[in-house]
Amino acid sequence: MAKHGRARRVRDDSPQTGRGDEPATPRDVVRPARVSAPARGAVRGKRPFDVDDVLARIETAIAPFDKAAMFELAGRGHASVFEQLVACVLSIRTLDEVSLPAALRLLGAAPTPAALARLGEDEIDALIRTVTFHRPKAATVRAIARRTVDEFGGVLPCDAGVLTSFRGVGPKCAHLALGVACGEALISVDVHVHRVTNRWGYVAATTPERTMAELQEKLPKRHWVDINRLLVPFGKHVCTGRAPRCSTCPVLAYCRQVGVTAHR
Repeated sequence: MAKHGRARRVRDDSPQTGRGDEPATPRDVVRPARVSAPARGAVRGKRPFDVDDVLARIETAIAPFDKAAMFELAGRGHASVFEQLVACVLSIRTLDEVSLPAALRLLGAAPTPAALARLGEDEIDALIRTVTFHRPKAATVRAIARRTVDEFGGVLPCDAGVLTSFRGVGPKCAHLALGVACGEALISVDVHVHRVTNRWGYVAATTPERTMAELQEKLPKRHWVDINRLLVPFGKHVCTGRAPRCSTCPVLAYCRQVGVTAHR
């Protein structure tokens, strides 16, 4: 057992997320050491964890950085459930810097479900070619568009069951689309949310699904949508997968640094 609640990193190449969401990469999978609850809350030199203060500090820290892709897309007027869902599918296993321009190209060429359904897979593929797995994603978004027109009159409902019924859509994308487009209190856990919240010691989970379950038990609902908005840029620029910037981190006083073996 690691001393003082530190985690040991293990390699795990198997997919860790549900249907349609990206697997955690090996460097993002940690096995938390078994630590009693009192020990977790009383780490020497660390403050008792105050999630409200932590997220307020992160809000300030991420101001210079680009917004998470889905929130940036909504800010540009693409805030419907359909647009958010399609854009999230494009973002799976793809950097925001690549997926956001691809989503803007696609939605610019086909701004409605009916318009997208009229495009062939080759036409869609040409518009999204820069994203990872672009060919199967072209088939997925066309199928979403066609079902949206045929079954829902061109307007997707704010219904998680409906969204996850689409092939290629898992809880991460469904929750993110509903959180951004519908204002529903749902938690979307990607690799950044999974890594950062476990590194803090706020949760102790080995997969994004388990992280989501623990956050649902512990995180106040007022933060459920914002946790993704805040931790995606924070995880990309500050609490990075390798060598996080602990020396300049605004929440170092709270963070247990679980699994951190090297930092800047």
